[in-house]
Amino acid sequence: MNKLSSSAITTTWLAMIIIVLDQVTKYWANTSLTMGEPVAILPHLNLTLVYNYGAAFSFLSEVGGWQRWFFTALALVVGTALVIWLAKLPKRWTLEVVAINLVLSGAIGNVIDRILAGRVTDFVDFYIGSWHYATFNVADMGISIGAVLLIISEFWLKPRHEKKAHSTEESV
Repeated sequence: MNKLSSSAITTTWLAMIIIVLDQVTKYWANTSLTMGEPVAILPHLNLTLVYNYGAAFSFLSEVGGWQRWFFTALALVVGTALVIWLAKLPKRWTLEVVAINLVLSGAIGNVIDRILAGRVTDFVDFYIGSWHYATFNVADMGISIGAVLLIISEFWLKPRHEKKAHSTEESV
């Protein structure tokens, strides 16, 4: 079995920070905000407590409760796959390691909610005019930022590294 690369071990702190920050902010939201009542923070940004019983954008939120365990199991399977991916990454793929840790920490943060409360606490409400983006939380930010970084790594950085490695092999 491959050992975790040093970059994977080093960036694991990032995952732990995101998980703790996610849980602390959700606790704060649950104890300080009133359900559905927006608190204006900045133009276009409110803090509004809502509960999501489904997945992203409240997908399957009103189907009777089975989705709690479905999304928990799905997150655990994806999380396991991400840990395996981390274990196999070469040391030089630091951006990929950070990205995977962000996605993993976000998934763990939301799984904690699903297991303990049967729902995910969301409270960040971004809007323009009367249009509101789906309310989200710190875990969702980790997942989203991590996904963007993975796309950048896979489609922009990795091809450059492979091209450079290929040209180095040809010159030898």
